[in-house]
Order: sequence, then structure tokens, then C-alpha cells
Amino acid sequence: MTDRLLNSYDVVVAGGGAAGLNGALMLARSRRSVVVIDAGDPRNTPASGVHGLLGREGMPPAELLALGRAEVRQYGGHVVRGEIASARREEESGGFVVTLADGRSVRARRLLVTTGLSDELPAIPGLRERFGRDVLHCPYCHGWEVRDQAIGILASGPMSMHQALLFRQLSADVVYFTHTAAPLTDEERAQLAARGVRVEAGEVTGLEVTGDRLSGVRLADGRVVAREALAVATRMVARAGFLDGLGLKAVEHPMGVGEHIPVDAAGRTEVAGVWAAGNVSDLMAQVGASAAAGAAAGAQINADLVMSETREAVAALG
Repeated sequence: MTDRLLNSYDVVVAGGGAAGLNGALMLARSRRSVVVIDAGDPRNTPASGVHGLLGREGMPPAELLALGRAEVRQYGGHVVRGEIASARREEESGGFVVTLADGRSVRARRLLVTTGLSDELPAIPGLRERFGRDVLHCPYCHGWEVRDQAIGILASGPMSMHQALLFRQLSADVVYFTHTAAPLTDEERAQLAARGVRVEAGEVTGLEVTGDRLSGVRLADGRVVAREALAVATRMVARAGFLDGLGLKAVEHPMGVGEHIPVDAAGRTEVAGVWAAGNVSDLMAQVGASAAAGAAAGAQINADLVMSETREAVAALG
């Protein structure tokens, strides 16, 4: 069931993943009126299970989110399905107006942005279709599941060398595909050689699939290198276009891995009244870290509202 969207709330949470739901949970338990607006398109949809999350190891992502939604509702929070199209400052109140793609709108005193990110993959046929299955990006999210298999590393970003060394911890059979990346430095070649990682030069043009399982990586010269899994460093881009009306835009991450919304230690963005948590601000956060950041931001928002209300009460007495 989707809750009915009311006219206004203390806090609108944009995005219903781990960060958004945990933030909403903290706010609802603080007796704040809060709504989570969720487009229903989580980043980890292709994954069979959530990993590295204590007490919930291997749980299907959809099941984890269903539990989270029930917990938010248990304390009076609302969860509404919808895609946010825009957000703007309401000058009279100092709050915000959030408009959905279907035309509905809602007012909020504060915003918590937890819309996550999109993974941009190299333009190689078949890569997107297998992403989250045997085409992987994170050794901590998926590495155990491909341990001791024939693993390939596609050089596709500044973290590719790091990926190669981490996946080598999980398998003795790792091949580094240089693809179209800049030539390896002498130091990088020495590191790969020291760890027994074979280097295959040449552009990758496609994947070989046998019985709905990855079986090889095809190179431009026609060769096929047998592989059972392929690690790809995606370009991670925050889902934040709807914030343009607030003058808040995603910027290039310092590590060159994509675009994020910068926040301070408390989760505050550069726009007063707007917080962000999870992958929209921390591109490499796993589910547990995203949930923790959402909880911390929720607590900070409640404290901010408490101080604002206290200042108003003091002024009223004066």
C-alpha cells in the first residue's frame, strides 16, 4: 500500500533506499511528520542479495526495503510512490515545495535527499544486461560470490587498478583487460605482475554468454578470453537533476569516479534546509554506510528543527 500524500510535512525525504528509510525512521521516532517519496528504482535491483550488512547478510534488496517501509509506517511516517520532478524554495515560509512528475506537490520545512546514483557503463554490447549478475563493480558487495572463479577486470576508470588488486584477493585467476584505457605505468605493471594478474591488451568488443552465464570476453582481434565474471569500474552519477531549481547541482568527485552532491560531516548541503545522505553524496557507500548516514542526517534535521522552534518560542515570549 502507498500512503496518501498530505499537503505538508516537517520533512520530505526524496528517495526510499536504505539512507532515506533510515532517515525517515529517525525523524518519525522523533515525532516529526515525514514522507518518503520513492520512484521505486533502486540501484541494487539486479542484485540477488545485500552483503556486508550485519544481521541481514544475503537478504534480497526488495525484502530489506519492504521491512524498512513497514518500520517507518509503524511510527507514523508515510511512504509514497512517485518520481520527484522539481523542488523550489517557498519564499513566504522559507520552506520548500516539491513537485512530482504526475503533478502532485507537497510542502516541507526541510528536505533530505537520498535519491542515490546511476551507474554508467562502458558502451560494450551485453554489459548492461549482465550488470549485477556476473558483471560486477564491488569486491565487497559481490566478491565472495565469485571467489576462485576466472575473473576479468575491465580497465574503465581510475579505480580499475584498485579493483584488480582487491579481486586478486578472492581468486588466483585474474586477468586485467586494458581495453581503451591509458597505458599502464611501469609501477602498475609491476604490481599486477607481483600479484600474478595477467594483462590482456586490446579493446574489448563484447561478451560471450553460454547458458545465461558469462563464459568469455571478446577482444577486437577476435580472440575470446574465457572468464566467469567481469569487474567494471562504473562512472557513478548522483540522481539530483530535480534540485536544479534550488541551485544545487552534482559536481565532479575528487577521485574522478563520477558526480556527487557534496555535504559536510552532518550531511548538510550548501543550500540551507537541505541535507543529503547515501550514494547521492557518498558514491562508494554500501548499504550499511548509507543507512547510517541517513540516520545521522535525520537526527541532525530533527535537532535543526528543534532549535528553530526554540528560537521562535523565545521570540514569542519577548
